[in-house]
Amino acid sequence: MGTHWWLASYWQSAGPVFVGSWIIWVVLSIILHELGHGIAALHSGDDTPRYTGHMTWNPLVHIPPMAWLMFLLFGFTWGLMPVNPSNFRGRYDDAKVAAAGPMVNLFLLIGCCLAGGLWLRFGGAAPSHIYLNIRTFLLVGAMINAMGVLFNLIPIPPLDGSRILGDFYPNYGRLFQGEQGAIAGLLLFMLLFTAGADYLWDWALLAAIHGTGWSAQTFGAVPTP
Repeated sequence: MGTHWWLASYWQSAGPVFVGSWIIWVVLSIILHELGHGIAALHSGDDTPRYTGHMTWNPLVHIPPMAWLMFLLFGFTWGLMPVNPSNFRGRYDDAKVAAAGPMVNLFLLIGCCLAGGLWLRFGGAAPSHIYLNIRTFLLVGAMINAMGVLFNLIPIPPLDGSRILGDFYPNYGRLFQGEQGAIAGLLLFMLLFTAGADYLWDWALLAAIHGTGWSAQTFGAVPTP
């Protein structure tokens, strides 16, 4: 991993509060994202999330071992929520269940931005280290959840956007079925992860900074994976 390992780099450039905030928000956002899928599935007639024990706050249930390794290596990861679309009652329930996860991230983003604006307005009376630490915590939360919205809505499997679009346009979903379709989806996802992630993080950071009401100069260079 060397000097470019994200954890060491963040600790050196942004400090322990930033690192702690990053870890808390990534894990918490994934848990709530997956629970959003699960609640939507239950309301759509599918009891799979409850039957498999995934309606829990336990991060070890939602984040598989390989995903923890991914988090250790790269600073970001994913979660899983098992559902069975054959149990859904409505025509577009698959799209609703898929959209529920990013919607949770959107609500968390809005919450962080509102809290950040209030903290900017009324938090100045707090001791400087407390003011700065809470400001960092809210900025990181806004940035990670902005990324959660942007990334997950891209219509490339296995992201939620592909299920949403595929539910409305079944021909699109069929593009990624079969062996060749699965390979094409994997290649597109790898291209997105390697070539597009930096742009998405830049947009997520801009959304977080403008949403919370702080200027970019306030934070300087904010590290991203």
